Amino acid sequence: QEQLAESGGGLLQPGASLRLSCTTSGIDLNYYSIGWFRQVPGKEREGVSCISGRDGSVDYSNSVQDRFTISMDKAKNTVSLYVDSLKPEDTALYYCAAAYRGLGCVRRPQAYRVWGQGTQVTVSS
Repeated sequence: QEQLAESGGGLLQPGASLRLSCTTSGIDLNYYSIGWFRQVPGKEREGVSCISGRDGSVDYSNSVQDRFTISMDKAKNTVSLYVDSLKPEDTALYYCAAAYRGLGCVRRPQAYRVWGQGTQVTVSS
């Protein structure tokens, strides 16, 4: 059974750094892309980053490109999202999701079939 579990969220101060983890089970990361998304109440889910298990390609939204780094550890079945210089506008519920696909990755939520439950990130002084 395909499952994803996010961890690493919490309450942090502006300027802090954070690592979110997405632990997968029942998923062969060699054939999947993993995306990280975030959502605040009343707004659409935003795809902030993705990584392809097939070719290692990554993508970031313009709003986070200089501060977020995604990585994949196939031996640990984990995809991490490193966030530097947190801002209050990074406050959101962060999800990871998996999509069986070919080369490359996309950040459209509609492309992803398996989702985790989310981890809350709150940035406030």
